This record gives sequence, C-alpha cells and structure tokens, in this order.
Amino acid sequence: MDNKLSLQKWIDEASADGGISLGEYCLRQQAGELGMSEEGVLDRMEAALGVMEAAVNDGLKGRLSSSGLVGDNGAKMRRAIQSGGSKLLGTIPVTAVMMSLAAAESNACMGRIVAAPTAGSSGVLPGVLFAIAADRGFGRRQLAMGLVTAGAVGMVIASRATLSGAEGGCQAECGAAAAMAAGAVVDLYGGSPCQVGDAVAIALKNMLGLVCDPVAGLVEVPCVKRNAGAAVQGLAAAEMALCGISSAIPVDEVIDAMASVGRCMPHGLRETSEGGLAMTGTGRSIARGLCHGHDMG
Repeated sequence: MDNKLSLQKWIDEASADGGISLGEYCLRQQAGELGMSEEGVLDRMEAALGVMEAAVNDGLKGRLSSSGLVGDNGAKMRRAIQSGGSKLLGTIPVTAVMMSLAAAESNACMGRIVAAPTAGSSGVLPGVLFAIAADRGFGRRQLAMGLVTAGAVGMVIASRATLSGAEGGCQAECGAAAAMAAGAVVDLYGGSPCQVGDAVAIALKNMLGLVCDPVAGLVEVPCVKRNAGAAVQGLAAAEMALCGISSAIPVDEVIDAMASVGRCMPHGLRETSEGGLAMTGTGRSIARGLCHGHDMG
C-alpha cells in the first residue's frame, strides 16, 4: 500500500473547500490529527518562531564556530546593510541572506535552533520569514500560519523523498528548506493553493541535484552559505508563482524526482565528506589541520 502523502491532493481539497488557503486547510488537518485546537497548533508554531528569532540574534553577535571556519558573516552583512544598503539585492532578499547566515552560524556555534527541516538547513525559514515580516509587517500569528504551510510541505517531502543529506544530498536539506519557505511566502501573500504548489515545485527544481559535501565533516562549509542561497531561491520561486508562473512538472512529481536523483547520487556526495568541496586541496588541508589541532589539544 502506498502511504506517501500528496501535496497536490491537499491543494485540490483546499481549492474545493470554499477557496480557503492551503495553510488554513493544513491547520485544520494537523489540529485534527494531533487532537489539538487550531489555536494550540499555532501556539506551538509561535514558540518555534521564538527559537528561530533567538538563533538569528545569536548569530548576529558575530561569534566564531569552534573550528574557526564560520562566524561573523551574518553580522558582516548587517554592518554592510547599515552602512549603505544592499549593493545588488532588494530589501527582502538581502535581509533574508543576512538572517539565514546568522541562524546557520548559530547552529555551527552549537546554539539552539529549529531543525526546519534539518539542522544543516535551519537558517532558511527564519531568514525568509523574518525578512518578509520586517518588510510587510506580518505579525507573529501570521508567521505561525506560514510555518504551518511550511511544515505541511516538509511532511510531504519527507514522505515521498527524504530530508536527509546522507540519503539525498543537500537537495534534500537546503532544497527542501527553500521549497518550504517558498510555499509559506506564497500562502502569506494571499496566493492560491495552486500557486503554493507551483512555488514549492519551482524551488525544488532549481536545487535538484545539489550535493552534500561538508568540509571536514562539519556543518559549516559550505553549509552556512548554502542556507543563504536557498533563502534567495525560495524567494525567487515564490515571486514567480505569485506572478502566475506555473511549474510544467506537478509538485508531487518534482518531489519524486528529487528522491530518484538522491538514490542515483554517489556515496561520496551524500554527507560523507568524500567528494565535492570536501575533497578539494583546500578542503583536505582544512580537515588535516583540524585533525592535527584536535590531536595536539
């Protein structure tokens, strides 16, 4: 029996149910499955938002990870923004980059984060959600609804494919996070359930095949900067969907394709640090230096 969840099924049911948003549909479903009130579910989402916000603020302190490989980049972005604004990106994307870097750096510094969907991709959703909140004035309850939508997208991806870098590469971590963020943004901006599906599909298609190749086996390089890139991919996908651009491949099929690509991906490109950037000359040198430093310590 096929127990895979279907985002398209939920989209169709939400569209048929008096034109409610996908977030409202998913909130009803989750409340029923958990035996909770809808307000109780939203309270949980608000609590998660509090942890996300604290992670962003922690990262903006400019702390360095114990390896010294990452840190201060979120704070560096903030200083650049405050001194003259973005050189290239608009207000929302540049803020999302800054906050995504900060939250991911907090994770690298062993700070408390929300694994949404994983620790290695924990900067994407906070970066995107708080960036649009700062620009559009979305309140906490509205962002909580966005998390409901994002969570539903993540559930479907986990059901049909994977959220594990060890199983599917970084397309399954930062790619899924970008798709979750894209869906949440479209829902928050009043997009239709179909547009949410298009945004999710576009974001995931744009990150299909992304490998997981952490230098020295740490969730630092290139992971932190990939969170920032995934945040921008999520925003771009949401923008396209809200403008009426659809995905030629249906969302469930895109997720299934991601699962297939993950299965085809070589072992060395699935979180083993045996390929990609981890096996460059510099990557190997960093790993040796950290190993020797640990032995001497």
